[in-house]
Amino acid sequence: MSTFGELLRVMPLPARTVPFAADGAVIPICDEAKAHAALQPAVSVRDEQIHALIQQLFFQHDAGLVRNVGFAPVEASAQTAPMCIDLAKVLAGEGKYDVGLIDASADAMPLQEHLRVEAPEHSLDDSPHDSKDIWPVASRLWLVPWQSWARGAGLHSITDQDLERLRDFMKGFDFCILYCAPVSWLTARIAQSCDGLVLILTANKTRRLVAAQIKEQLAKAHIPLLGTVLAERRLPVPQGLYRKL
Repeated sequence: MSTFGELLRVMPLPARTVPFAADGAVIPICDEAKAHAALQPAVSVRDEQIHALIQQLFFQHDAGLVRNVGFAPVEASAQTAPMCIDLAKVLAGEGKYDVGLIDASADAMPLQEHLRVEAPEHSLDDSPHDSKDIWPVASRLWLVPWQSWARGAGLHSITDQDLERLRDFMKGFDFCILYCAPVSWLTARIAQSCDGLVLILTANKTRRLVAAQIKEQLAKAHIPLLGTVLAERRLPVPQGLYRKL
C-alpha cells in the first residue's frame, strides 16, 4: 500500500492526531480545526492523511494565518499533482472556503491536463476573479493555470510583474494550494510569495543530507518550511494496524 502523508516529523499521522511542531512540542488545535477534523470521517489511510495535512497546514492555532502553501518535490520524478488536487478538493468540499489551485510548476504537462478541465468560454459570475483566467473545477474550487499569471515568462523564468499577478490572484481566495516544480531557484522565488513551502520527499530515493541542505537554503532565503511529506512509501503492515500506530 502506498501513502504520501507524513507531515513535519515524517511519521504516520492518524486522522485526529494532535499535530507536532518541528521541535516536538504539541501545538494546540483551534476550535475550527477540531470541527474540521470531525466534519467528514476518513475512510482510508490516504483520506486520513489528507485531512491531517489540511488540519495542520491551515488550521493550527499558534502557527498564525496560513492561507497560501506551495508544494514542491525534491525529486523530479515525484508525482505531486494528485496530492495537490486531492487537498484542494477536500478543502473546497467543506463549502465554506473559496480555494485556488494554482499551477506554479511550468511543467510540460499543465495542471489542467491532470484535472482534465477545459478553459471557460466566458467570465464566471461566481468566480473570485471576473476573468477567463480562472477555470472552474468544482464548487468553490478554481484552477489558475500557469499562463494566467506568468504571462511574460518562459518555462524557466518569471518577472516581478508575474509575481505581482500571482499575489493578486491569491488575494481572491480564502486558501491557495500552489503546485510547484522540483526545488530550484525558480521554486524558491515563487515560494517567497506564499506563507510557506511543503517539501515532497520520495521514499528510498531522497537522501537525508540533500533534504537537510534544502532546508538550510530555504531558511537563508527566508522561506518558511511548513513541513515535509513522504511520498511513495510502502507500508509493511495491514491498513487496520497502521491506523492504530
